[in-house]
Amino acid sequence: MRRALLTLLVAAVVVAAAWYLARLPGTVTAQIGGVTVQAAVSVVAVALLVAFVALFILLRLIGALTRLPRVLRARRAAARRGAGDIAATRALVALAAGETGDARREAARARRLLGDTPQTLLLAAEAGRLAGRSDEAQEAFRALAARPDAAFLGYRGLLRGAVDRQDWVEAARLARQAEAAHPGAVWLREERARLAVRTASWTEALAMADADTPKAALATAAANAEAEPSRALRLAKRAWKEDPGLVPAALAYARRLRALGREKRAQAVISRGWTVAPHPDLADFALGPVADKLARVQAAQALTKPNPNHPESHLLLARTALEAGLLGEARRHAEAARDGGLNQRRLWLLLAHLEEEEHGDTEAGRIAQREALRRAATADADPAWHCTSCHARQAVWQPACPLCGDAGSLRWGPGATQPELATASNGLRSEGLAGT
Repeated sequence: MRRALLTLLVAAVVVAAAWYLARLPGTVTAQIGGVTVQAAVSVVAVALLVAFVALFILLRLIGALTRLPRVLRARRAAARRGAGDIAATRALVALAAGETGDARREAARARRLLGDTPQTLLLAAEAGRLAGRSDEAQEAFRALAARPDAAFLGYRGLLRGAVDRQDWVEAARLARQAEAAHPGAVWLREERARLAVRTASWTEALAMADADTPKAALATAAANAEAEPSRALRLAKRAWKEDPGLVPAALAYARRLRALGREKRAQAVISRGWTVAPHPDLADFALGPVADKLARVQAAQALTKPNPNHPESHLLLARTALEAGLLGEARRHAEAARDGGLNQRRLWLLLAHLEEEEHGDTEAGRIAQREALRRAATADADPAWHCTSCHARQAVWQPACPLCGDAGSLRWGPGATQPELATASNGLRSEGLAGT
């Protein structure tokens, strides 16, 4: 309805204009050389209008011809974008379906049609990674990392590849670059903390530790790795305060106190550690400066006084008494440890030595010694450092388990049973398969 009214209005205006021009009086005379042209004013007006319309159409036609190459290029680009978007969608569907061959092909097609955009590069990288073509994935991720607008995506992909190769130093470097490209990512902070442990960058690991991280183990390792004495002392003290029952932390702190000549304070730290968690290394440190055998017995008695009934206390007192020739005292403490339920190889070997010292080369002594050695062969294993996560046994304490990488997971005590070890081993294999 509105269009019809507009058409009628335009027609009325045209008719009115034509009527007006037709009624214009007078003539127009033009002389060109010897030719004289004379026409009515209305005819001249109509001719001028027609000429203007013709000129306008001609100019529009010239403009259209000038714009034609650009329009054709835009249409071709739009067609390429459409085809590229279709290829990218097909690549995504193939990735979701696990069809790695189709995913690689469609991702390459999308890359040809759309160029190296962040989206096409990421598609190509993921398709190559899932297809096992690490060279393709690394090339695409490096191209992403070179783009300021998508550097984080590139570094994350390269970081994942370095972790898969267990190239921890390269992974840590890439993690720092990713942090610079996109600061504050929670996932990245956690990853950097794990990589700091893997690369033995203990100070960095301690600085990035969250509330659930065993900081005592990290601080102990940082103190042991620190060359500057005052800083090493502060780190060792922090470790000991975080966990007084962690033997390496107590030893790290006590060693630095001893190096500064603060022997009384060092012995107090060791005594506190023995009260919380007795350990042979604590005894070795406490009795280390004492050479006289009877004095060592007295030092052992002073050390074990806060925790006299612990098996480690009885074993230490039995060993020092045996070394000093106090055989009755040694037997009393060894039997106290046995009667308390201790059935470890080291106890029976100590009893065998005691039988030899007490009875000498006699029939009764040989019988008692053979019995002790027989019991030692079937006794429980001596305590050792073992991982609470994967149950792997370690000869010495380490800040993180070399097998599973968990920080602060090594604890002193009896090893895991065979069923527990089998379960842990199966779990580690399952995790490894899930991660591939």
